[in-house]
Amino acid sequence: MNSFIDMQKRPRNTWREVLDKSAPLLLPVAHDALTARMIELAGFPAYQIGGFALVGSRFAYPDIDLAQFGENSGVMRDTIAASSLPVLVDADDAYGDVKNVTRVVQGYEAMGASAIFLEDQQAPKRCGHMLGKKVVPAEVHAGKIRAATAARHNPDTFIMARTDAVAPLGLDEAPRRAELYLKAGADGVYIEALETVEQLQKVGKRLRGVALATSILEGGGRTPWMDPKELYALGYTMLLYPSTVIFRVTRAIQKAVADLNAGRPMPPEESITFAEYEDILGLPRWAALEEEFASKHQQLGVPVKKAS
Repeated sequence: MNSFIDMQKRPRNTWREVLDKSAPLLLPVAHDALTARMIELAGFPAYQIGGFALVGSRFAYPDIDLAQFGENSGVMRDTIAASSLPVLVDADDAYGDVKNVTRVVQGYEAMGASAIFLEDQQAPKRCGHMLGKKVVPAEVHAGKIRAATAARHNPDTFIMARTDAVAPLGLDEAPRRAELYLKAGADGVYIEALETVEQLQKVGKRLRGVALATSILEGGGRTPWMDPKELYALGYTMLLYPSTVIFRVTRAIQKAVADLNAGRPMPPEESITFAEYEDILGLPRWAALEEEFASKHQQLGVPVKKAS
């Protein structure tokens, strides 16, 4: 495992740079700062912060529009700060009209977001793999995309337009909307909740050559699992995995509390050690700072490796 100190020295690439270097770009979803740190240590070139995992882990809410920008932004800020990787941020429907779009884009951009996606669901929005979704008129969302591109201070901030039109309006409407959103200035498009391999093929063929994303919600989502290389061959350059980490974390919590309740010790093979955990959190870095600047009675007493 790479050290936290080495990780912090890495420059943060722009979203376009990482997209050009990684084909396809696999995006695990971080629901908190520790997960973002772990994704980077695992060697991924980028990641996403998604609302589905965030509201579930932070508030124990389902993803049905119960948390807004003010609540989510604190989690976003802390998570982005924990990793030097470029990050795609889920801005939902921006929680209002074009004024809200401007506030949300500039707010997330100031926190360090590399890419931001906005979806065309009608409020109250919900997880893209749930039933019962409705979408706003395409022209309304195109206006939000224009507002988003105008709001960014950094031209490298990547604006992605997501459409949830497949379920409520049919397959043909989704790529039509995607093309409209690209004309409005979106840097990439995200087609949510495609339901069959045939649908994936049809959309990929029509939108081939653009920065194209879809999501695989493991554990019960609507889009079938496909090998990432196969999806890339169909034209998908960004693959989002909203549930992969949070579902496994939830199962691990269930088992841990069940074992404690039954009086069973923690299986070593299912856990990391105290030392490994402190290394992930960067304790040696903080100890090195204390050794350099603090008086002896203030120091943590953690051995510091000298540079050779």
